[in-house]
Amino acid sequence: MKIPDYINHLTAYKPGKPIEETQREYGLKQVYKLASNENPLGPSPLVQKALASAVANQHLYPDPSQYELLKAGAQFWNIKSENISFGNGTDEIIDFLVRIFCRSQDQILFPQYSFQAYEVTAGACQVECVRAPLKNGWDFDLEKTIETFEKNRAKTKIVFIANPNNPTGTYMNATTMRAFLDYFREQKDVLVVFDEAYFEFTRAKDYESALSYLKTTDNLVVLRTFSKIFGMAGLRLGAMLAGTDIIQAYNKMRKPFNVSGLAQAAGIAAMKDQAFIKQTQQVTWAGLDYFYKELSRLKIDYIPSEGNFVLLDTKTDANQVFEKLLRKGIILRPVKNYGLPQHLRLSVGLEIENQAAIKALAEVLVHG
Repeated sequence: MKIPDYINHLTAYKPGKPIEETQREYGLKQVYKLASNENPLGPSPLVQKALASAVANQHLYPDPSQYELLKAGAQFWNIKSENISFGNGTDEIIDFLVRIFCRSQDQILFPQYSFQAYEVTAGACQVECVRAPLKNGWDFDLEKTIETFEKNRAKTKIVFIANPNNPTGTYMNATTMRAFLDYFREQKDVLVVFDEAYFEFTRAKDYESALSYLKTTDNLVVLRTFSKIFGMAGLRLGAMLAGTDIIQAYNKMRKPFNVSGLAQAAGIAAMKDQAFIKQTQQVTWAGLDYFYKELSRLKIDYIPSEGNFVLLDTKTDANQVFEKLLRKGIILRPVKNYGLPQHLRLSVGLEIENQAAIKALAEVLVHG
């Protein structure tokens, strides 16, 4: 059987290199992975306790209605449960949104250097990707985004905005977001998706979530993840917050058991643990400030970040730097697939991991 050409031409999403693979390949005992924006604290004690209790019921299918999880989400986000649905990570939600709202040869629009999952999903659905230019190298450009949309209005069905953005760590400020929504809420045939996976890590005083605009914007979707602040990347749990029509359409598409019983139990517990959220924020912000200080001292250029990572400029072939770091037991993330061949993304880890990463970067980039 012949595989369709559009599938053969896909560029698969490349995740961060696993620790175990690096240990085997380079004969290393100690490897620090700071590549995938994971929570170095792991899941909270409340989540671990909930998982231990839920293990005994894993011979049963999970609740397809996600009733208790929806109830916990409604309380956590202060919205109605009918405005929430959950997926096997936000990747699944993104995939279904493209399948629901786009047809072959339609287009999705997103700013340059955005999360690669949008492009991978679009390609699998024969949907074209259009990238809006940035200003000053990294910043969201409202005028250019609207101008790009206007040129492709007839074919554009979804606009994705990662805010804060991965892999750059940049963000759209509140004033710009309001102007953006003022324009796009009038474009009734276009879905606007704000991907707020890194929302909890923001410190910028002029940042604002799009969540408060759900009631006034019928074509708005807000995504949240449990992989980052909650330390649940391995459990695969993402949330979609939207109007009831969009939620109902998604629920018709998703499989009844798309969120496992373990993920449901863990998600409920995670949303109850405010202390853990604050602890993760403090660890992340201390790690970022340490990176800023050390990268500045080493004269390595970087972009200030509102995520739990920082994008740094190696001024050379980043893949070669990546390989040299691997030999020292440090896994960072090359972002050549985003069109950034000289940059590496460095996630915040524990203090010992952060220090090891800076030491290795100094040896490879500064001292040779």
